[in-house]
Amino acid sequence: MFDSFPHGTSQRMDRPTYHADFRRVYESGIRHLNKLERGQTFQERGFASWEAFAAGDWDRALSLVQEKRDSYARQFRDAARLGILERRLRVVEFPVTPYVQWELFVLRLRVELGDNIRVLDARDITDVEKNRPVPEVVILGDVALYEVLYDDEGNAAGANRFTDRALIRETSADFDTLYERGADFHDFFAREIAPLAPPAVVH
Repeated sequence: MFDSFPHGTSQRMDRPTYHADFRRVYESGIRHLNKLERGQTFQERGFASWEAFAAGDWDRALSLVQEKRDSYARQFRDAARLGILERRLRVVEFPVTPYVQWELFVLRLRVELGDNIRVLDARDITDVEKNRPVPEVVILGDVALYEVLYDDEGNAAGANRFTDRALIRETSADFDTLYERGADFHDFFAREIAPLAPPAVVH
């Protein structure tokens, strides 16, 4: 799976350029957005809930997740207006990292508001990841494929943009296959996340 991806030709974009290009393509008449998230630790500076999590205040971090309710709801209304089906597949390693434990509370709100998110246990894709991890990608229809980039500390750093239609189709098909293998979000959350004690955040 994802065999052609490492050999594809891409254009490097810094973060503002990526966001502007993403928005342009998103509003161009595409019909689906697929996001595959593989990394286990990221920085989300400026997100109040993440800032509280990073500071070690777990209860405040969880309460602040709700501040995103209106913006997420607006995002999903925009997707519905544009006729875009959005899906996300979140790969989770075990033991669960503090970041992923926090993030799944954020994703739970998104699911509550209508997002289509499934979770994939990394132990179930060792056959796929023999040579390398699955890619961190966002796919917009058959128009654009972005490999999302991060710096060494996990800060968002832009993306590599791919436009080869054959590569996009192959990557989309592989996403579909893994998405079907993923677990229902609520089932996974109840089984693996809800019972966990608050994480210890290492500074």
